[in-house]
Amino acid sequence: MDDLIQLTNKLQTVMSSINAHETLPLPQIVVVGSQSSGKSSVLETIVQRDFLPRGSGIVTRRPLVLQLITIRKPDSVEYGEFLHTQDKKFFDFGDIRREIERETSRLAGDNKGISHMPIHLRIYSPKVLTLTLVDLPGLTKLPIGDQPTDIEKQIRNLLMSYITKSNSIILAVTPANMDLVNSDSLKLARQVDPEGRRTIGVLTKLDLMDAGTNALDILSGRSYPLKLGFIGIVNRSQQDILTNKPMADALKSENDFFRQHSSYRAIASRCGTQYLTKQLNQILFNHIKDTLPELRTKLSSLISQTQHELAQYGDPVLTTGTMHRGSLILRLLTKFANDFVAAIDGTSSEMSTKELCGGARVYYIFNNVFGNALNAIPPCTNLTNNDIRTAIRNSTGPRPSLFVPEIAFDLLVKPQIKLLETPSLRCVELVYEELMKICHYSGNKELMRYPKLHAKLVEVVAELLRERLSPTSTYVESLIAIERAYINTNHPDFMGAAGAMSNLESESRKNKKQETSKRRLTRQSSMNSVSSAVRANGAFIDDDSKSITTITDNLAVAEENGHPTQHDSFLNYFFGGAGKADRPALGPTSETTNGSYQHHAPTLSVSSLMEHEIEKKMEYATIQNGNDGESMYPTSDREEIETQLIRTLISNYFNIVRKNIQDLVPKSIMHLLVNYSRESVQNRLVTSLYKRELFDELLQEDEAMATERSKCKQLLDVYKQAFEIVNTAV
Repeated sequence: MDDLIQLTNKLQTVMSSINAHETLPLPQIVVVGSQSSGKSSVLETIVQRDFLPRGSGIVTRRPLVLQLITIRKPDSVEYGEFLHTQDKKFFDFGDIRREIERETSRLAGDNKGISHMPIHLRIYSPKVLTLTLVDLPGLTKLPIGDQPTDIEKQIRNLLMSYITKSNSIILAVTPANMDLVNSDSLKLARQVDPEGRRTIGVLTKLDLMDAGTNALDILSGRSYPLKLGFIGIVNRSQQDILTNKPMADALKSENDFFRQHSSYRAIASRCGTQYLTKQLNQILFNHIKDTLPELRTKLSSLISQTQHELAQYGDPVLTTGTMHRGSLILRLLTKFANDFVAAIDGTSSEMSTKELCGGARVYYIFNNVFGNALNAIPPCTNLTNNDIRTAIRNSTGPRPSLFVPEIAFDLLVKPQIKLLETPSLRCVELVYEELMKICHYSGNKELMRYPKLHAKLVEVVAELLRERLSPTSTYVESLIAIERAYINTNHPDFMGAAGAMSNLESESRKNKKQETSKRRLTRQSSMNSVSSAVRANGAFIDDDSKSITTITDNLAVAEENGHPTQHDSFLNYFFGGAGKADRPALGPTSETTNGSYQHHAPTLSVSSLMEHEIEKKMEYATIQNGNDGESMYPTSDREEIETQLIRTLISNYFNIVRKNIQDLVPKSIMHLLVNYSRESVQNRLVTSLYKRELFDELLQEDEAMATERSKCKQLLDVYKQAFEIVNTAV
């Protein structure tokens, strides 16, 4: 039993030597209790020595890992050893107390703060049973004096970090002269061990209970059941401590108390500090025995993980010798280039699952960011009707136009195509930025050992990307310039003037039909009202009714037909099919007939083209002529039609160009920037960096990384040593 506990103590010492105790939960007994619960007195009675700091407020401010080791020779000298003082032995237990206070202040300070870093104390004595206990700070409610305001939270978090581990046995200390339901230690233990499987209760101060009361129900397990039970003890009083009452006398007084007490006489053999020590020794032994297979599996896993981590740091031996250094650099260059290409292709094994990156991000830029940016541009944005009419008038010079001038269409559509340039160039920049991000994030732990090499790799790839940025942007600009250089009105998808006019005519007829239907319904409603009025006056006659119906129908037909329909189409109207007198752009014509002038209205007016009479409206447009002021002129019906025609053609042609640009820009970026970079990155790296004169500079190892590798190697050695220790006991 002692050997197995000492083996665990050795394992704990090994793990604590490099602060690795958190990675491996070892079997241990954790002592929990509120301040003034008698927790320190319990430990001192078990050791049978005064060695713990005493005073008001929080005295224990760091976890104390107390390893008790039995010396078989009864006349052997007792002494203690601290892990932080290495092999120094403390024969005076007063010196042990002062060393605990000094080491506590060193890390926790003098302001009553606490620290999670444990103090390891090993005591050798013939009076103790081999045992390991962890003494934790006492629970407190309110800060006192210069204690931190959140001292209760700090202590609770510290205690929880120990008792939540499944391999910890909780020793919950509670004074018997207080109600058990108010016990802070039992409340805390129940949170992590609700079934009470790994909690052992200790009742202190049984001798201070009120007369006529006892804790027999608790000690018998009837009022608060715990699998490991409750054990009652009687500590030394404050007077005994002040008078330095010998521990042997204190133990004798405790035994006498239980044997002579009427309530506890029957269970005296299961009470007292000596019984508590034996129970803890047995409980710890059984617990260690049960958890050793689990510890072995855990250590095996830790060894495997640490070996893998150490492999990531690389072997420092490879940095010596020209051949070794050259092969190392070449391997790292190749790995960096492969990682860069894999990130673009989407074949990297270390891709993020939280956000889009690499090739997926490039795809998103092409299809979402760039596509939405193009679609968000209206074909006729910033293009008012006045702008269109002004362009038409300016393109005709001093004469009125016979047809819609094509030069006006060219002048108006080219600035609209120019609007596609900004989102196209921004698309190039976004892809470039993503490639730069890939470049900076490429690399593994082994490469991180050499910060100068990594910086050079990033610098070379960044320079390559910058070189490709300019020609890619220039080419994308040229795509826009090419589209603006020649307005191809013969494009198979371009509707042309005939298609535009047909659309306008169809839309006009649709609107006219809707208006006619509304008017017919209105007139029918009016006639129905008239008929009702006639009936009301007694003048209802069938013939009159028929007459009213006939009138209604005639009105509807007249409204629907308007003026006589002309057979000339919009196409003939705008492109010369109509007679000279039929062109409103030329104005009313004057012809001499029999020596007199006759004024003829145009035989084909805009109203007949629209198939209904449109009331003439005058629109005054303002044209800004620099500092020359403003000029205002009326707008004709013909110009309204021409404006709508030009706007329709611009929208149609702009959509054709937008579709071309949305297809060609991503292709250009992939060819000139992305594919070129991924195909030439490795050659560029080798050409720029694989030079013997650069080996020494590039392979200067990062000091922090070297320290981490050293710690990792040390941790691996500790895990292997711990595994051997556990292996001997399994």
